Amino acid sequence: MRVKKCVLTAAAPSQRRLPLQVLVDRDGEERSVLAILLEEAARAGMEEIAVVVHPGDEEEYAAVAGEHAARVRFLPQPEPRGYAHALWCAREFASGEPFLHMVGDHLYVSRDGAGCAARLVAVAQQEKCSVSAVQATREGQLTQFGAVGGQRVHGREGLYRIDAVLEKPTPTEAEQKLFVPGLRAGHYLCFFGMHVFTPLVMELLGEAVSAGGRSVTDALALLAQKERYLALEMTDRRYDLGARYGLLHAQLALALAGTDRAEILAGLVELLALQPAQAGGRG
Repeated sequence: MRVKKCVLTAAAPSQRRLPLQVLVDRDGEERSVLAILLEEAARAGMEEIAVVVHPGDEEEYAAVAGEHAARVRFLPQPEPRGYAHALWCAREFASGEPFLHMVGDHLYVSRDGAGCAARLVAVAQQEKCSVSAVQATREGQLTQFGAVGGQRVHGREGLYRIDAVLEKPTPTEAEQKLFVPGLRAGHYLCFFGMHVFTPLVMELLGEAVSAGGRSVTDALALLAQKERYLALEMTDRRYDLGARYGLLHAQLALALAGTDRAEILAGLVELLALQPAQAGGRG
């Protein structure tokens, strides 16, 4: 199985401005979030990238796409019908092929700089099936993510066979249905915001959309029943840009993983050292 296409979703009303934000990347260069995500896809070997956008955003997105703009096409989601429909809007682009999928409101920071998507794609191509990136997440954050349960793949570090998928479960639901042997107590495998999907996913999304579904998770729960579907636990980090201080956290993570790490650390130490004096001077 060879993966050479990527679908990036960025059409949601709460999400569509985030890829346009400008951050300083690992190399100290100012780049849009979109350009950083496109670079992530390109490093994973993606030859064609589709970005699902709100109608009318195409020109603004193209202006900040950066050096990989030539391999990008923009697909409008005609109306805001949810995440499942947004991804399904790329069905003709996917054209019956496996594809990498990333969400436009997350930023990914790998420890070694090789790229999170590159690792995921390599595993999917080796295993010849759908693979979702996941991360061990505290139960207090379950309401922010879809989550999976399953069994470890024998002899493969951090790889699981998915048996169940739930969208933003309660801790009680997760405890009952998403057990994963060997995971720390109070932690569950939650989606990382990055997947490699086989063509069956588009078929299942079409059925979900026709039935009025808005969540991709419902299609993925069916996928786990119909064919082999794996989860890859990531040791890298994902940052939800739409969360409170999400852009700040992502910027700090990029800076601390990059060439200016020492300078950033020195600045943070200086900033923290000033805090008691400022707090004491209010009175």
